[in-house]
Amino acid sequence: MSEHPETPVPPQEDGELDRRGFLARASAYAMGAGLVTSYGCFAAMAGRYLYPARPAPKAWMYVAEVAGFGVGSSLTYTAPDGATVAVARQKSAGNVDDFIALSSTCPHLGCKVHWEGQNQRFFCPCHNGVFDPSGAPVSGPPFEAGQSLPRFPLRIEGGLLYIEVGLEGLPTGEE
Repeated sequence: MSEHPETPVPPQEDGELDRRGFLARASAYAMGAGLVTSYGCFAAMAGRYLYPARPAPKAWMYVAEVAGFGVGSSLTYTAPDGATVAVARQKSAGNVDDFIALSSTCPHLGCKVHWEGQNQRFFCPCHNGVFDPSGAPVSGPPFEAGQSLPRFPLRIEGGLLYIEVGLEGLPTGEE
């Protein structure tokens, strides 16, 4: 049996921590900071859920003269918020129901959709996605996923065609 002499431990002065005490106190502070941070993040998410942001402002914007817009023709309209819209004239009755305005961005992968007047359809060339004149999917990946083209409201005033679009990209004058 061998005896080892005990190493003397220097006496601790008041206010001085040993390594174990320091680590215990530091980990307690770190856990407290983590709890405060996580509760703060939870409160921020709950606030955004309970008080959602206002919808983006919208306005009626001029598109074209009705008289100069032939049946079967279409144009691509770029809204102030950057959205591209395919506006097509499908009938000749002379009212707003003659026209349709659909997003020209395919909901499948974001390719550009265009109106084919001769085929009476909207077509996405990326994966042969086809939409009927109302924007409902007919074939291709959008049909398989059930993804329609979003529609934009239209109106006619004084022989002019207007579309309701977002104004997010326009300066509002408020700073």
